[in-house]
Amino acid sequence: MENLIQARDLVKTYTMGDQTVHALRGVSIDIAKGDFVAIMGASGSGKSTLMNIFGCLDLPTTGQYHLAGEAVEGMAQDQLASIRNRRIGFVFQQFNLLPRTSALENVELPMVYGGIKAPERHERAMKALTQVGLGERFHHTPAVLSGGQQQRVAIARALVNQPQLILADEPTGALDSQTSEDIMNLLTELNKTGMTVVLVTHEADIAEWARRKIVFKDGHIVEDIVQAQKGVPA
Repeated sequence: MENLIQARDLVKTYTMGDQTVHALRGVSIDIAKGDFVAIMGASGSGKSTLMNIFGCLDLPTTGQYHLAGEAVEGMAQDQLASIRNRRIGFVFQQFNLLPRTSALENVELPMVYGGIKAPERHERAMKALTQVGLGERFHHTPAVLSGGQQQRVAIARALVNQPQLILADEPTGALDSQTSEDIMNLLTELNKTGMTVVLVTHEADIAEWARRKIVFKDGHIVEDIVQAQKGVPA
């Protein structure tokens, strides 16, 4: 299967005062198009640093990262912004919605940055909200939506530019167990359509929804297994 992500010998170091922090220590990893991967590890293990590099929010100190065949590691900031907008949809623990803005307008935001005209923005945003089960909530603001509904708006926003990759950072961390299951069912259904999903989680039961589990410790991969996928018949 063709790889969407190819990373070789990724090293990331930070200087904090007189100390050097080694967040990644020579990580190599491939993720195939259409895969569903959970990344786990304790705080400080390197998993969030890796997600930031995958999301073109940060660059490695050394090493190579290719996303859909494009070499990312040497890109300028405007190039990184472009690849984020074209290829990646982000889902965060705290939803990151604009509080006084309707669900529709929140979902339209990435397309505003992409220069897409208003009629097409409206159409695509309504389609994405319908896809995540919020077809009747176009004009509701986050304040009148439940946590699960807010996360669905965030997922619709992640989908609206038709990305190749969904990066989900603790997507159920602010949700109760039933709502978490609803959100993971939604991500699983998106994955079944061919969307590549990579999520960071501390929760073992959330990682069970993925087809592949990768565990980090001290900047290294210590476990990389294919597993039976929760919610998908064997």
